[in-house]
Amino acid sequence: YYYACKCSVYKKLENVDPRLREVLLSLLEELELQREESVTKKEFNELKEIVRDLGKIVKELAEAQKKTEKEIAKLVKRMDAFEERLEGLSNSVGYTLENAAYKGLPKLLAERCGLKVEDRLIRRYLTVGQKDIQINIYGYARKNGKRLLILGECKVRPSKREIEQFEKYARWIAEQEGTEVFLVFVAHDFPPKIEKLLQEKGIMYFWSYELE
Repeated sequence: YYYACKCSVYKKLENVDPRLREVLLSLLEELELQREESVTKKEFNELKEIVRDLGKIVKELAEAQKKTEKEIAKLVKRMDAFEERLEGLSNSVGYTLENAAYKGLPKLLAERCGLKVEDRLIRRYLTVGQKDIQINIYGYARKNGKRLLILGECKVRPSKREIEQFEKYARWIAEQEGTEVFLVFVAHDFPPKIEKLLQEKGIMYFWSYELE
């Protein structure tokens, strides 16, 4: 009976949190040592009761953990739905900013950078490495007789990681296109640290209100 209870407890422990399982296994080992040292029937019966009670506790813990996992799964599902809504809103704002950039940037680039856009700026997908990426602002321009490829990103508030990632993509594109690139960022907000970073990297940037 003792061994049957013990095996049952071990089986139930498989579904218990690893950290808690270690504690319970240590307790079982201690019980095993106590059993080996026992000589009397009374002590043995007490050990059987302890193992049985421990089995009940483990079962209750496993059931509670399953309930917790279900609640976590529900919360994760709700968070996924929230993220989808947030992404949809972000895309909507992003496309509005891009459309404004296509209209307002040619004039700003001419006035501030001496760049004359050849045709028009567009949104385009390009293959970089093993994946296709979307370039928010793409188009050719000339400056002092030199032809440059304009590559730009539109963000609500760009991060350091996004800027560095875009720089990496731009280097690959420059190699593929075989031309010099001119990088541009358009955003609703440039935190001071980001504005300083763009200046240090020599990347041209425009605030959304400048496009009006």
